[in-house]
Amino acid sequence: MAAAKEFSVEEKLTSLVRLQKIDSKLDEIRILKGELPMEVKDLEDEIEGLHARLNRVEEEVNGITEFINERKAGIVEAKALIAKYEKQSENVKNSREFDAINKELEMQQLEEKLCEKHIKDANEEITEKAYQLESAKKAIATKEANLNGKKGELEKIITETEKEEKHFNKDIDAARAHVDERLLLSYDRIRKNYRNGLAVVAVERDSCGGCYHAIPPQKQSEIKLHKKVMVCENCGRILVDIQLNDGVEVK
Repeated sequence: MAAAKEFSVEEKLTSLVRLQKIDSKLDEIRILKGELPMEVKDLEDEIEGLHARLNRVEEEVNGITEFINERKAGIVEAKALIAKYEKQSENVKNSREFDAINKELEMQQLEEKLCEKHIKDANEEITEKAYQLESAKKAIATKEANLNGKKGELEKIITETEKEEKHFNKDIDAARAHVDERLLLSYDRIRKNYRNGLAVVAVERDSCGGCYHAIPPQKQSEIKLHKKVMVCENCGRILVDIQLNDGVEVK
């Protein structure tokens, strides 16, 4: 079985710089997209919620309308019974029959008034529901217009960066495969610690390219020798010299 190839420190650093530059390119694309993907998803969820609310209110209106129709039918029935009992009252034979008919008349008159009250209250509720429906429709129209605008922006960015993003996503796997496993773990950990994602930086103007902490001349000389991996004592980023950094190109 062939022994695994041992890479020199310079080769390890070169692989790290290449990986950092590819990651930085992908970071730039993500920054260009910004919060748009999340904003689009949020708007889609809001619109879905508003449509659900709209459907719920429409169902409530249908239920109230059905209730009103039932009460109207109740009024018609009450009026018919009132007419029936009024006619019967003309032919009563004794006070007992008269009292019984009067009681039925009063009950139907009360039922008629109760139905009218229910209809009045229900119509007021429908007016309120109509206002809710109109508000929901306006909110949906506003959100959909906003969504279309955000989608347009996002689609434009995707169109402009899709080829580049696919290229770098393909390169990133190969780049990571060429980095020493222990260095890769350190690289990933450092990248997570900083919002700009910089884990490998060049020494520029005698300072760390990440935190701008001054790097002593002796340490700079050691960094240029590529004999060992050097880190910034202040921020912990991996340091390389400007010549090595500029010598790695990512297209």
